[in-house]
Amino acid sequence: MIFKNLLGFALLFVGTSVFAQDFQGKAYYQSKTTMDMGDWGGQQMTPEQKKRIEERMKGFLEKEYVLNFNKAESIYKEEDKLEAPGAGGRGFGGFGSSLSGGPTYKNVKTKELIKDQEFFGKAFLIKDELKSLEWKMGTETKQIGQYTCFKATATKTVDEFDFRSMRRRQPEPEKKKKEKDSSDVSSESNDPMSEIETPKTIEVTAWYTPQIPINQGPDDYWGLPGLILEVNADRTTILCTKIIMNPDEKDDIEQPKKGEEVTQAEYNEIITKKMQEMREMYGGRNRGRRN
Repeated sequence: MIFKNLLGFALLFVGTSVFAQDFQGKAYYQSKTTMDMGDWGGQQMTPEQKKRIEERMKGFLEKEYVLNFNKAESIYKEEDKLEAPGAGGRGFGGFGSSLSGGPTYKNVKTKELIKDQEFFGKAFLIKDELKSLEWKMGTETKQIGQYTCFKATATKTVDEFDFRSMRRRQPEPEKKKKEKDSSDVSSESNDPMSEIETPKTIEVTAWYTPQIPINQGPDDYWGLPGLILEVNADRTTILCTKIIMNPDEKDDIEQPKKGEEVTQAEYNEIITKKMQEMREMYGGRNRGRRN
């Protein structure tokens, strides 16, 4: 009981100092997504070929971000860095290179989520409601740097175009294949996205620290009684590597403003239409070759 009272007093003291009128913090994160090359025809590749592809995909699957936050707002954006020639996201039949994610703005008080997104060279401003996860609070703890973190888990609905959870579509049973119309099969075989699928939901584990009692976290994660320092979601891990509290030079936390304003559903519809155009384009090219 004495320990709990001391802990509560310590957290109250930290909270009092953190929530100064002009409080601001900065957290640095490393994001890494793993990919099983066997799912993408890796069985037929030599070790050298696998290594070359993994190197090319590294800049697409491993990124560094910074989260600037205050009591209500945050902005999460990728840190600028030079890429080696030939590196980058040309995965998924070139689809990956057409997606360029910009800053993500969250306001936990007004429940606003704004994403700066680029698709095939066009800028979009995705404005939507900041959705909360139904977190299940655990008692397990671990140390991340100097911070004691508590575990929380949730089930998250996945956006159908979230590349981090995309995977090769599992082969269908022979019976179903035979039942398909031959024209559909031909069309799908020429579609660069036909072999890709995204799960509807994934399990998420988050580690948050009450030592920084801010309702914020990386990407679109939030809703815990402390800053989220680590997220494990499907094949992606986001880990905080450094925190600066009340930095001498504070960055402005401003909403992204450039681009065509759409909701997430409208943006997904735009991508779907573009994929349909690509399907027809690839199908037309192949029909021309056969003739």
